[in-house]
Amino acid sequence: MTNDAGRQRAALPPQLPLATFDESGRRIALASRHIPGGVSSSFRLGVSPTPLVFERGEGPFLFDVDGNRLIDYYLGLGPMILGHSPEAVRRAVLAQLERGILYGGQSPVEAEAAELFCAMVPCADKVRFAGSGSEVVQAALRLARAATGRRVVVKFEGHYHGWLDSVLVSVSATPETIGDPAHPNRVAGSAGQDEPAWDHVEVLRWNDLAALESRLAQGDVAAVLMEPAMCNAGAIMPGPGYLEGARAACTRYGTVLIFDEVITGFRVAPGGAQQFFGVTPDLATFGKALANGFPVSAVAGRADIMDLLGTGSVLHGGTYNAQPVCMAATLATLRALADGRVMREIEPLGRRLMDGIAGALRAAGIPATVTGFPQVFHVAFGVTEPAREYRDLMRMDRPRYVRFCVELLKRRVRVLERGAWFLSSAHDDAVVEDTLAAAEEAVSRVS
Repeated sequence: MTNDAGRQRAALPPQLPLATFDESGRRIALASRHIPGGVSSSFRLGVSPTPLVFERGEGPFLFDVDGNRLIDYYLGLGPMILGHSPEAVRRAVLAQLERGILYGGQSPVEAEAAELFCAMVPCADKVRFAGSGSEVVQAALRLARAATGRRVVVKFEGHYHGWLDSVLVSVSATPETIGDPAHPNRVAGSAGQDEPAWDHVEVLRWNDLAALESRLAQGDVAAVLMEPAMCNAGAIMPGPGYLEGARAACTRYGTVLIFDEVITGFRVAPGGAQQFFGVTPDLATFGKALANGFPVSAVAGRADIMDLLGTGSVLHGGTYNAQPVCMAATLATLRALADGRVMREIEPLGRRLMDGIAGALRAAGIPATVTGFPQVFHVAFGVTEPAREYRDLMRMDRPRYVRFCVELLKRRVRVLERGAWFLSSAHDDAVVEDTLAAAEEAVSRVS
């Protein structure tokens, strides 16, 4: 799939000077007078050389206040699977704006989006829409505890499930704090957390099926919460049989299996990673690519569990849940993704990009891995074998990778400093070719 922006050559003439970002820096400094750090998310802090300020996005490109056109692999940290400002989404949103913004009630477009969602996602007998990934994770945990009458939730090292106190645990532990592999520490992710909020949360190493089965055998675990493929901290695939084993163990011991598909949902396959791997959880959470940049998330799953929301016994509220304009964006996005064509078209581009980056790093003698899905992959400096768990990622050479990101940015390619690369249907062969040319130059600067 291409659009006019995607057809433009992103080639950088040899004489073009390296990009600078002075105006963004100036505006961030000014904004800091009224916005802490000049940004409204902690994940935008500390970006080198400065957080950027943008004027518009089109296709695979962002245009910043310094006049730079950047090839974008942030994609809003994942949501923009159709690229920036796709016509179908814009048209649907504008049509809904003519009809109304917020009703405090239901809208036909919500029901249409729910029907299509449930047709696409294997676990989704029913779905409830909300506004953020962090929020629907909490709804899923509440549902699991209500359905089982149990309190304990098992999560895994390095898996991110939102910024709220009860799950921001052992997400970015260090070698000094992570603890013994057999008995991982629970490590706070932020100052100011209320530690009793995770009294009933236990942390295990991912991809260790024996440890998970042993814990579930105690019979008191309400839910197992995991990313089905670890995409937030680094692209780690489940080991052979791991998801299948986790599914079987949860069934055996009456535990609710929850997949956090906020990143993988509607990106790696029309039905998410659960469709890709062929393992169906009891509940799953979604966000990001669900509405191509509009603030929409969802919790979905088995009817008998989801219906606890319908009876009112489990409370899940939200003034802006299923806001009609956002639902119009959701329906338009799902329609574009439903047949899987977008994912299939991204796949060869992503593989070419992954192979090209890996080859450039190898040729320069830089130890690194490039792993994940073609639609979302991860580059890790300092790691020579694909990671199997979070502890493997603690060996990453983050400072060197950040220098690589800065060199790419100077050459007008924007990538996340945590290592993730997101692709959209607006990226095309020309854009990938120019990205690889920039990557080769950037590699030469950090080798």
